[in-house]
Amino acid sequence: MNDSTVTLPWLVIRQDDNGNRYSVGRYATRAEAQKIADSLGSRGHKQLYWVQRIDQIGPGGEDALG
Repeated sequence: MNDSTVTLPWLVIRQDDNGNRYSVGRYATRAEAQKIADSLGSRGHKQLYWVQRIDQIGPGGEDALG
């Protein structure tokens, strides 16, 4: 598999204390994404981090980031 065919179906999403949502990064496995989300979440800030599979996002990505 070369770089142009790598699939990164797992997103780490951050929601700040104002309710704004942002994509933090895309990852190949749920375990990898969860490790990042857990690491970021343990920093003691008010942001919420979670993992979501890209195919669970509605048209236009609105489900996760809209």
